[in-house]
Amino acid sequence: MTISNEFVSNAEDVADQVIRKGKFFLPTVARLCLISTFLEDGLRMWFQWHEQKEYMNLSWGCGTFLATLFVLVNLIGQLGGCVMVIIRYRVSIACGVLFFIVVLQTFAYSILWDLQFLFRNLALIGALLLVLAEGRGEAKSLFAGVPSLGDNKPKNYLQLTGRILIAFMFITLIRFEFTFLQILLDLLGSALMVLVTIGYKTKLSALILVILLTTLNFYHNAWWYIPEYKPLRDFLKYDFFQTLSVVGGLLMIVYLGPGGVSMDEHKKRW
Repeated sequence: MTISNEFVSNAEDVADQVIRKGKFFLPTVARLCLISTFLEDGLRMWFQWHEQKEYMNLSWGCGTFLATLFVLVNLIGQLGGCVMVIIRYRVSIACGVLFFIVVLQTFAYSILWDLQFLFRNLALIGALLLVLAEGRGEAKSLFAGVPSLGDNKPKNYLQLTGRILIAFMFITLIRFEFTFLQILLDLLGSALMVLVTIGYKTKLSALILVILLTTLNFYHNAWWYIPEYKPLRDFLKYDFFQTLSVVGGLLMIVYLGPGGVSMDEHKKRW
């Protein structure tokens, strides 16, 4: 037990050093990763304007006007929201626009009935909530000179909800393959995700998950090796950038910490 505690303590020290050295660029990298799926999809709307418009028209029989409006809203909303998040201009509005896009696409592409895609969209919403939390200042007390309780801050609840929703991403990555390596990855990832969700050893757990998820993403979703004429390329690209966005959310957890509603925070009060 003592050896185990020393190992975890040493790992936390290493993680803290990494975070301290990267504190100036970590938020920017996190936001870049997070907006990647919106940026890729917005550019796809631009370069595949006619194909996207025809797809919506054929899928829903909504007519050319509504199909064009759908593509235009996705194009402007995603590219505009990405720019606003990166330059940190009206971040709450930008997150609201991107949240609207996620919900719109969930219904438009019938993702609501596909649990894997639905869980990934929920994780994406969780990542957006963490960006929103990063953009919020500390909540002010109702009475001058009286500090507000950490558990009552909206920022802390945004972080809590974001952590919970990001957990849905790892559910979609669990593979029921009975090999030693895959079982080990499933158990390790699940344990780390539980720790992040409840906010225990949060920064260390999130950092390990970033490394694990990034490695799996480049291994399983290497879309650049697939020829352009194969439909598999688009599916892998979609998975790659969505996973990268969730990695951005985890990096935001590494940077911000778990927030007030977490076991790490309560440990400080014990």
